[in-house]
Amino acid sequence: MTEPIVFPAASADWLAFATTRTDERLARVDELAARLKDGTARTALEALQLWNDLQIALRSAHSESELLSEVHPDRAVREAAESRTAAAQAKDAELMTDAELAAVFVASDAAGLDADAARLLERIRRDFRRGGADRDAETRERLREFAAREADLGIAFGRSIREGRREIRVAPDSLAGVPEDFLAQHPVGDDGLVAVSTDNLDVTVVMSYAHDRETRMALRRARADLAWPENDAVLAELLELRQQHAELLGYASWADYETEDRMAGSAARVASFLEEVDGATKVASEAEYELLLERLRQDVPDAEGVTSADVQYLLDRLHEERFAVDAQQVRRHLDFSRVLEGLLTTTGRLFDVEYRPVDASAWHDDVRSYDVVRAGSLLGRIHLDLHPREGKYNHAACFPVAPGVRDRVVPEAALVCNFPTGLMEHRQVQTFFHEFGHLVHDILGGDQEWAPFSGVATEWDFVEAPSQMLEEWVWDADVLASFARDETGAPIPAELVARMREADAFGRALLVRTQLGHARVSYHLHMDRPADLAAATEHWYDVSSPVLQLPGSHSYAAFGHLTGYGSCYYTYQWSLVIARDLLTGFAGLMDLASATRYRREILEPGGSRDAADLVEAFLGRPFTVDAYRAWMGAPAA
Repeated sequence: MTEPIVFPAASADWLAFATTRTDERLARVDELAARLKDGTARTALEALQLWNDLQIALRSAHSESELLSEVHPDRAVREAAESRTAAAQAKDAELMTDAELAAVFVASDAAGLDADAARLLERIRRDFRRGGADRDAETRERLREFAAREADLGIAFGRSIREGRREIRVAPDSLAGVPEDFLAQHPVGDDGLVAVSTDNLDVTVVMSYAHDRETRMALRRARADLAWPENDAVLAELLELRQQHAELLGYASWADYETEDRMAGSAARVASFLEEVDGATKVASEAEYELLLERLRQDVPDAEGVTSADVQYLLDRLHEERFAVDAQQVRRHLDFSRVLEGLLTTTGRLFDVEYRPVDASAWHDDVRSYDVVRAGSLLGRIHLDLHPREGKYNHAACFPVAPGVRDRVVPEAALVCNFPTGLMEHRQVQTFFHEFGHLVHDILGGDQEWAPFSGVATEWDFVEAPSQMLEEWVWDADVLASFARDETGAPIPAELVARMREADAFGRALLVRTQLGHARVSYHLHMDRPADLAAATEHWYDVSSPVLQLPGSHSYAAFGHLTGYGSCYYTYQWSLVIARDLLTGFAGLMDLASATRYRREILEPGGSRDAADLVEAFLGRPFTVDAYRAWMGAPAA
């Protein structure tokens, strides 16, 4: 097996790393494609092996450049990496429209191939068809042009979000209620005002604690308009191009194209699933909303309705008043360093791995790198980039870095988040566990013979399930007590955790309705391609949740998932149905026999089996919605 990637130690070397390295990989892709077409491969297995080499080069080129475009502190490096990301995406489209290359695999005889190789051959043929390799030359050229332009638009959309940071300036008394450590980090300026930014850390604290409603609304508006108007025209063009792309391939919509190789299978199934989520949450969410409105009117007697700037604040107040859960009391136990140590310890025990710190260079001094080891054998390497800085990706995500291939490539992945260096909110800890679920999936699923099956290469409407399931561990009193300690070293009380769990159930349906709104916006903007994006977005949120959107805002322009997830944000609720069912397969959260079986049946196969088969292998039956409905407080169907 090759060694993990060695990143430059000197800042002056990063620009060459971000360009030359990717260019060489893409040249290697061309060389391997030419060898496939010139008849070098005499058997189906030899063709697959050359294709595997090609995919290793292409996926590595794309993953490295995409990561650097989102995290490197030097704008010149980020821009160079963006151009290489686009080049890698264009190369992929070029390959998948190559009729001569496709013919190599269409003509290959699957006889004698083992199950994994035969499955790979079937997938390659499907992907060439979906790429348009079977179309005439003119159509293939148009498809390549579409793909290249879509890549450019996606990169521009993400860049505007990443670099669109804004600030509001407010009077100090407008921040009454926020924690003292936040105030210490936001001093009063010469103008007598305090600057609060649209960074996730600031938004999280203000939305949870600031008593002043106007301050919350002002920051929510600024956050919603983060990438507006820049992304308005970008998104409109992207939606239209995607529709033309799908129709050129014979699909009715981009959603039909995207879902063909996913568990849902069609746009119609997505639509019906969203109606099922609607039915499972409508009654409970309306009851929760009335309680929130009642509480809001204690502070604002003439309030006409609860807005998106009120929800988290009101939930936190009701959790405190009804369930005796004080969010500030909870965060006293959640120091970042202890949380990180607890996360590594908990997942290390669950998945029988050890995380060994590595003294290795990376793109920023904040990055922590670890080798993932079991019984002395290196399984992979992870990189944790966990704190905010200017020009960095401003959400939370796992980025693949190197596709694991057995005995050839060490799997690597990076976790990119924006957490405080001090005390954390419990929901931030939940996010940390969620994203780390992707990270361990990518590493533990990286022992594959074939690169296209490596890591989290499952159907995209399953890929969130292992991460959503891992969130459950932050609600367990014993797990939390192992690392959640206050300034005196006392562990978080079990009775407090019990109240947190009870409080979490209140408001759950309403928050799922918000997710339903996101999913409908994602789906319908692609299906309908409205002339007025703002009006359409507002409509789909209005029919999905009683919570009012702030009028005149443009949240779709900062909805980063519209590029990566496209029309398929439904994925999060679809995966959550599976995640709640997977939990029923555990005898206890720290039961090692259950965890071992889960690791072997769900995580380690990577994308080598269909997701439905993975789930059935672990549960002993197909998944059902029963656990999800029970979790939502809805009656069984």
